Amino acid sequence: MTSRNLLGLLALALCAWAEDRLRLEDLIAGALRANPEILAAQKRYEAARQRPGQESSLPDPMLSLGYASSGSPRPFAGLGREPTANAGLMVSQEFPSPGKRKLRGEIAAKEADAEFQQYQAVQLGVVSRLKQAWHRLRYAYSASEVLERRRDLLRQFLRATEARYGVGKAQQQDVFKAQTQLSILETRLAKLAQERRSRGAELNSLLGRLVDSPLARPAEAQPAPLRVTLEELFQQARDRAPMLQREEKMVQRAQLAVNLARKEYYPDYTLSAGYYYMGAMPSMYMARVDFKLPAWFWRKQRAGVAEQADSLSAARRNLEAAGQTLAFRLQDDYLMAETSWRLMEMYAGTVIPQSSLALQSSLTAYETGGVDFLTVLANFATTLEYELSYHEELQSYFLSLARLEEMTGAPLT
Repeated sequence: MTSRNLLGLLALALCAWAEDRLRLEDLIAGALRANPEILAAQKRYEAARQRPGQESSLPDPMLSLGYASSGSPRPFAGLGREPTANAGLMVSQEFPSPGKRKLRGEIAAKEADAEFQQYQAVQLGVVSRLKQAWHRLRYAYSASEVLERRRDLLRQFLRATEARYGVGKAQQQDVFKAQTQLSILETRLAKLAQERRSRGAELNSLLGRLVDSPLARPAEAQPAPLRVTLEELFQQARDRAPMLQREEKMVQRAQLAVNLARKEYYPDYTLSAGYYYMGAMPSMYMARVDFKLPAWFWRKQRAGVAEQADSLSAARRNLEAAGQTLAFRLQDDYLMAETSWRLMEMYAGTVIPQSSLALQSSLTAYETGGVDFLTVLANFATTLEYELSYHEELQSYFLSLARLEEMTGAPLT
C-alpha cells in the first residue's frame, strides 16, 4: 500500500470517528423537537392566543320562550279571548359599556404576548441546561483522559521506583507513596465515571429519552474569546431577554386592567325585543333596555380600581427587580468567563508546558539518582493538577457562555 493510500484511509477513519461523536447542535435540535417542557410551554402559548377573540366578543344572546294563560294554568288558556293570554318569544343581548370589550381583548393579547416570552424563556432555559450538561459530560471525558494518561506515566514511575528499591537505591516508603498516588487516581476516575453517567442521564432527560439511553462521547469544543463587551450584553438583554420582555408585557397588561377597572363605573345594558301571539286578538310586540347600575361603587368599583392600581405597581416593581437580578447575573457570568479565558491562556501557554518540562527533567534525573523521590512525585502531582485545572476552566468558560446566552437571548458561541 502506498503512503498516499494509507493517508487517505487514515483521513476516512478520522472523519468516521468525528461523526460518531456527540454534537451539541444535534442535541439542541432534538431538544427543541421533543423536550416536554418546551412542548408544554408552546401549548400554553397557543392556548393563550385563543383568548383575545373570546374576551372581546359580546356575551351570548338569550332566547326566552313562554306563554301566559288566563283563567287556568293550562297552556294557552284564554288565548284569543283574554288580553293577558299570549305565547311568544323574547331575544335579549347584553352590551358592555363602550370600550370594555376592546380593553378585555387587549388585556388577553398582552397575556398571550407574555406567554410567548415565557415560551421563549423555557426554550432558552432548556438549551442552556443542555449545553451545560454537554460541557460537563465533555469535561468528565477529558479529565478521565488526562488521569488515564497520567496513570500510565505513574505506573512507569512506580516500576522504576520498585526497580530502584530492589537494588537498594530507593526506600520502601517511596513505593508505598507511589502506590497511594495510583490509588488516588483510581478513585478520581471512579468519580468521573459516575459523573459521565449522571450527565448522560441529564442529557437524555432533556431530550425526552429514557435516562439510560446510550450516548457517544461529546465532540471537542474549540473555545473562542468573547467578542462583546459587558455593556453590549446589557443592551442585548434589555432588547431581547425574555425575562424582561415578559415583565414588560405584564406591566402593559396591568395598565390596561386599570383602565378597564375605571370603566366598571359605567353601567352595562341589555337590549331586549319580543313578539307575543294573542290568537284572534292583535299581536303584541315589546322592546326594552335594562341597565346595571353601579349602586355599590364605594365597595365594588372603587375597590376594583385600587386593586388593579396596586397590581400595576407590583408589576413595575417586578420589572425593576428582574432587571437588577439580570444585570447582576450578567456581570457575574461575564467576569467568570473573562477570568476563565485568561486562566486557560496561562495554563496552556506557560504553566502546563513548564510543569511538564520540570516533570520530564525530574524523571530523567531520578533514574540517575540526581533528585529524590518526593521531588518527582511533587512535580507529577503539580502537572496533573494544572492539566485538570485547564479543563475545569474550559468547562467554566463554556458554562458561563451558556448562561449568558440564556439571559440575553443572543448566541455567543
